[in-house]
Amino acid sequence: MLKDFKLRTKHIVSMFSNLINSHMLNTLNSLEKKLYQLIISRLDGDNIQSEEYQNKIFNLVEKGIGGFIIFGGEKDEIKEFIAGLQAASEIPLFIASDIERGVGQQIKAATNFPCQMAVAAAIDKDRPEDILLLNIIIQAIADEAIDIGINMPLIPVMDVNQNPDNPIICTRAFSDNPQTVAWFGSHYIKFLEDLGLISCAKHFPGHGDTAVDSHISLPVITKSKDDLMKTDLMPFVESIKAGVGSIMIGHLKVPELDSKPASLSRKIITNLLKKELGFNGLVITDALNMSALKDFGNVPAECIKAGVDVLLHPVDADVTVKELLSAIESKEISEGQIDSALERIIKAKERLSNIKKPDINYKTHAFISEQISDMSITLVKSSPGILPISNDKNAHIVFAGGSDIYKSSLLKNHFISELQTHNSDLLIVAIFTSVAAWKGTSGISDEEKQRIIELIKQAKSSIVISFGSPYVLGHFKEADILIAAYEPSEQAQVAVMKCLKGEIEFQGNLPVKIY
Repeated sequence: MLKDFKLRTKHIVSMFSNLINSHMLNTLNSLEKKLYQLIISRLDGDNIQSEEYQNKIFNLVEKGIGGFIIFGGEKDEIKEFIAGLQAASEIPLFIASDIERGVGQQIKAATNFPCQMAVAAAIDKDRPEDILLLNIIIQAIADEAIDIGINMPLIPVMDVNQNPDNPIICTRAFSDNPQTVAWFGSHYIKFLEDLGLISCAKHFPGHGDTAVDSHISLPVITKSKDDLMKTDLMPFVESIKAGVGSIMIGHLKVPELDSKPASLSRKIITNLLKKELGFNGLVITDALNMSALKDFGNVPAECIKAGVDVLLHPVDADVTVKELLSAIESKEISEGQIDSALERIIKAKERLSNIKKPDINYKTHAFISEQISDMSITLVKSSPGILPISNDKNAHIVFAGGSDIYKSSLLKNHFISELQTHNSDLLIVAIFTSVAAWKGTSGISDEEKQRIIELIKQAKSSIVISFGSPYVLGHFKEADILIAAYEPSEQAQVAVMKCLKGEIEFQGNLPVKIY
């Protein structure tokens, strides 16, 4: 249990269920409190055992922080800690988290679900039984979020992944087809909003057609407005129709729309998103600790001036408030702009009391996740007489991509992993890639590509499996069999083994074009 945790909050009555708009606004009796209310700060769940860290977080609550974005932590501990924070806060807190792959993506002992692209590969939107399964997945993710205290799941990703070399979206997207992205994303949004959660469509105006990670530098999208409306913007238009509660602005430069980055652009946020597209929900920045905006001045003030309501994950909330105070004093922004943002924030927080606590069976969720993973495995290219694999000893496996990912791969238990092509009937190449912030790539090096091509040439028969980005398969058209598994998880590896052995059929449909 957390040290001194209950003692700190036992005299504070939670206002989470029955606060009304006017009462919440009345609690914001100072300009500083108003400014803190615009900020969602970072919460490191792995640090909450530290009394010093607890004091730091509760101090932000006392100052009036708007909420927290959670990274890490153990399920029961973080659940209790969040409940205490809500009890200590005069105004309900936004509790946000990037849970595109389920709550287990961030919180230990919660369920990991396949990525959005794997879900799109598994689910046929023309089959009623598949749509029912999709509903079950979203319900499971939402129930776990509610159980832990997350009321602002930062999902779905509405980017259309049109660049095969995209280092930060890739398999986080449903597809490279705007209609597919719009259909899946709208389905998530309606479901989450009906449960009282605040869904978040990201990353407006579209992060899918770039080869640059905005955590590292500022991507530039060189498209006409007409092209943007047909592809990148189209899913966001549909998300607004679906009733999305919030939209996250990407740190992107779109010269056709403005010379400023989107997150600092009044033309993009106020004129395009709010006025032209009619969005009246919460506008949230992408994380402000990212390097894309490092060359710009008072970023928090510029965001508010552009029409942003919520400043997500600044490096330091206290410094951000000082920067906003300075901007108000210099008349760069007005208190009226702050009050307008606050009105939308309070309106969104009013709804949070409608969230109903669910009954949860985590074992059932694990089974659902496994089922989706099985259904997602996609046979991209096939040749007769190779599958199913009946004698593992005649197959040799080569690993490529991230050695930190595949070093403990369970595939090593099934195949000989020292390649001897002269006596091997079958070569299996398992490529492990991942999509992660600050990494800068979702593929493999040119040297590895060439090495694999040479091995394929030498082999009698060959299978190339991508555990991650399906786009890497496009480099190995000469292989006899190509398989897309979408992520490097152990669950995906088990699913592939079932398919290779003929225990289950390949059921996935490729959601993107790879060549």
